[in-house]
Amino acid sequence: MKAEHTDKKYEDELKKLREDILYMGGLVEDQILKAVKALIDRDSDLAEIIIERDHEVNRLDVDIDDVCIRLLALHQPAGRDLRFITTGLKITTDLERMGDIAVNFCERALELNQEPQLKPYIDVPRMAAIAQRMIRESLDAFVREDTDLALKVCKDDQEVDDLNSQIFRETISFMIGDPHTINRAMKISFLSKYLERIADHATNIAEMVIFMVKGKSIRHMKELPSSV
Repeated sequence: MKAEHTDKKYEDELKKLREDILYMGGLVEDQILKAVKALIDRDSDLAEIIIERDHEVNRLDVDIDDVCIRLLALHQPAGRDLRFITTGLKITTDLERMGDIAVNFCERALELNQEPQLKPYIDVPRMAAIAQRMIRESLDAFVREDTDLALKVCKDDQEVDDLNSQIFRETISFMIGDPHTINRAMKISFLSKYLERIADHATNIAEMVIFMVKGKSIRHMKELPSSV
């Protein structure tokens, strides 16, 4: 009876770990959504709130790491559970870095909000929407052990890269055409690069899911496979 109780407690802990990782992912996704909103709406108060809220993402990162290490030490899991817990450890690192990037985004938004708007923000929110979807789908893939969805996330990264290149070309054109725009154009370029890095972190999670489920690494491949 005691063994059954222990097994139930262990399963509950794994379930809670899964829920906490998803909660952290949802929080990071919301940070990015609101960071972009602070830019589009020129809402500096909202940007300040998002910067302040980053401590919650950091706290979750520490708490989840502690849970993973405790599960590894106390239960010495093997097989699927071992892969799940060790992947969870790595995922929280990527999520924490995304949270930091959302803070960087807000800091640039605060600066841009002090100046006349250089151009309508069209591609930046498009990039953000794709990056947010990639975060959500990479975590769904993790929970469901869905390698097809994980591979889709990896492929979607190209769309973000293309938009980043497009924004870079546009900002260069502004800077060449009018030196007075250099400061603002550079900050917009930074925003684009931040979103590109967020998408890269979502891709990292998706690649880890594929390795967790299939034991196959697709990192650093010149061309993504059609299936895994």
